[in-house]
Amino acid sequence: MRISLSLLTLAFLALGCTAMKQKKNMLRLREEVLAELGKQKGTFAVAFKDLKTGEELLINEHESFHAASTMKTPVLIEAYKQAAEGRFAITDSILVKNEFKSIVDGSPFSIAPEDDSEQELYTQLGQKRPLSELLYKMIIQSSNLATNIVIEQLDAKKVTQTMRELGAKDLQVLRGVEDTKAYRQGLNNTTTAYDLMVLFQLMAQGKTVSPSASQEMIKVLLDQKFKDVIPAKLPQDVKVAHKTGWITGVRHDSGIVFLPDGRQYVLVLLSKGLVDEKAGIQAMANVSEMIYRHMVR
Repeated sequence: MRISLSLLTLAFLALGCTAMKQKKNMLRLREEVLAELGKQKGTFAVAFKDLKTGEELLINEHESFHAASTMKTPVLIEAYKQAAEGRFAITDSILVKNEFKSIVDGSPFSIAPEDDSEQELYTQLGQKRPLSELLYKMIIQSSNLATNIVIEQLDAKKVTQTMRELGAKDLQVLRGVEDTKAYRQGLNNTTTAYDLMVLFQLMAQGKTVSPSASQEMIKVLLDQKFKDVIPAKLPQDVKVAHKTGWITGVRHDSGIVFLPDGRQYVLVLLSKGLVDEKAGIQAMANVSEMIYRHMVR
């Protein structure tokens, strides 16, 4: 009996020491991240979650940011949700057009190809393309034209409603992109690091629409072409399913990181008011590397 009690005591002591070590490591990581981001002029938010242990690092997680193109992940989710409801199929074709209505007064506006990060779709105006292709271009090349075509089909209000149902309490999708009248009136899509973390956690767990839909969305996000933040300093055998976003003074990245040993974590890095965008991107890439090192140490 004494031996059993002694073993039990040792086990509790070991657990206590492990918990203390983990807490100490997290405090050190937090200090390192704050020191790195503190070198830049601007506002940053960080939301990290180890999906195996539940360990989190949250900095300014509820601060509101212009969503930029990170709003395209909620749009992707809504498209799969409506497809699951039978409104259409992901394989259905949609007319490619370049005329949309401002949410301010319904006046028409279009997107200039030179202001978009993907131009091929502009050569297909008047043709029909599969929704799956538009969603792919929207995510991996951040096509603004594809985004507006898709949002018009879905309805931005329904996107926001679904985000609320998923637990993203503050993320708001009001409109598509390049609606200048809306922008001038401050009618912008907004997000928080915490809300994006919630969405990607659910996706990683197969709880976004369905396990199969979650996997299909992850497959698209894994092909992301813009890799200057979260994946920038990670080893090649580390895979990242993510969506970036940027406008002047704003740089974002958010997604799921897949380690070779099967573990996963969610990481969201947001910024605004950047004076030196290049240095800000570098700082966020450094933070991503710090969190990776924390995971594998």
